[in-house]
Amino acid sequence: MNDSYTFEAGSVPLLISVPHAGLRLTPAVEEGLVEAARSLPDTDWHIPRLYDFAQSLGASLLVGQYSRFVIDLNRPDDDQPLYAGATTGLYPDTLFDGTPLYQTGRTPSIQERARYLEQVWRPYHACIARELARLRQVHGYALLWDAHSICSRVPRLFEGKLPDFNLGTFDNASCSPELSVRLGQVCAQAEGYSHVLNGRFKGGHITRHYGNPAQHVHAVQLELAQATYMNEQPPFQYRPDLAERTQVVLRQLLETALAWGEKA
Repeated sequence: MNDSYTFEAGSVPLLISVPHAGLRLTPAVEEGLVEAARSLPDTDWHIPRLYDFAQSLGASLLVGQYSRFVIDLNRPDDDQPLYAGATTGLYPDTLFDGTPLYQTGRTPSIQERARYLEQVWRPYHACIARELARLRQVHGYALLWDAHSICSRVPRLFEGKLPDFNLGTFDNASCSPELSVRLGQVCAQAEGYSHVLNGRFKGGHITRHYGNPAQHVHAVQLELAQATYMNEQPPFQYRPDLAERTQVVLRQLLETALAWGEKA
């Protein structure tokens, strides 16, 4: 499982992490899934494509290759809950809508899951740590952008329709409050889009664990409503007519973060 992620180093102090776009399954997971899970509905679909402009900005890009159904790269390795209420854990056992993920008696074994932790989760996090250390050494600081998306309506997880841009900074603990304000201003000026800062999604493990402004590492999670760039129902088609407008805002957000870093 040494192909658990792809990584390309960039030239600016920005690392983009994409932990939930992976589609690969292990045999134990694939064989045990219920029919409703076989389309991998809880994937952060097409995020690498949506951010395909980012490397032209000089950003580093890290993309997990295994489905979150194998192991969730944005949960702590001790599987402590990150949110009150309904959520999913390090080894998901349900879909976002609460449907059991596995057929009865077909959940991967403890030993199998221990292998996923060592061979999928730990290498991904080791890469984050190495790259942030490199960026700090080269530039004096590092920006971490954790890129996510989710269906805009998931009644089990949140009421009503999710805002389009959901910025999470763990209530400003993971990055400078000034950077949070500037990112919020970009979203507020994006015509036709809604946004929220530290709403239902305040940032998962990656944002909370690595964001450390006192050590010059500023981490932000963006949970993007999938309706802004794709069809939210199977087969989950990418919609260039929607995505191109959304990419404009994404570029402005990343450019704003980089500009802030240069002057901070």
